[in-house]
Amino acid sequence: MTEEFLYELKIPKERVAVLIGKSGETKTTLERETKTKIDVDSKEGDVTVSGTDALGLYTVREIIKAIGRGFNPEVAQLLLKPDYALELIDIVEFSGRSKDSLLRLKGRVIGREGKSRHLIEQMSEAYLCVYGKTIGIIGEPESALIAKQAIEMLLKGSNHSTVYKWLERKRRELKRDRIIGQQQSF
Repeated sequence: MTEEFLYELKIPKERVAVLIGKSGETKTTLERETKTKIDVDSKEGDVTVSGTDALGLYTVREIIKAIGRGFNPEVAQLLLKPDYALELIDIVEFSGRSKDSLLRLKGRVIGREGKSRHLIEQMSEAYLCVYGKTIGIIGEPESALIAKQAIEMLLKGSNHSTVYKWLERKRRELKRDRIIGQQQSF
């Protein structure tokens, strides 16, 4: 007899419809891809995931967490790939409890007309989502780590230009490492 596992999560109520998707499409796809069963209480935002495949359960839990943290389902489903990871940064750790401070820090990461966020995504090759009191990152482990470090630099008060220069250097290193990796595989 195989053992069934169960996870319980809570997502914001306004993200429930996104998790379920049009005509239940997103939920059904996630269940099929991860061999799990997802039950959603749309009134409370409670999500229960069950199944016998531990890896599938872990993966779907991360995807649901990503959707709950503001990612669109297509980006969140990148986590189905074994080489993608989700990182969450709690902005409150950098801002204290002040609402003004929280807004200021979110603004630093997003930038004017989204420029800063876009540049971090482009240079790190990771996806970002600023939602509520968190910043979510989805990408390959090296990319997610670079994006996380850049965001933390901004949250700690580094100048944008300093962070962009650091990102440029990291991007060159990442490309160089990939080229070396490809050459070694021949």
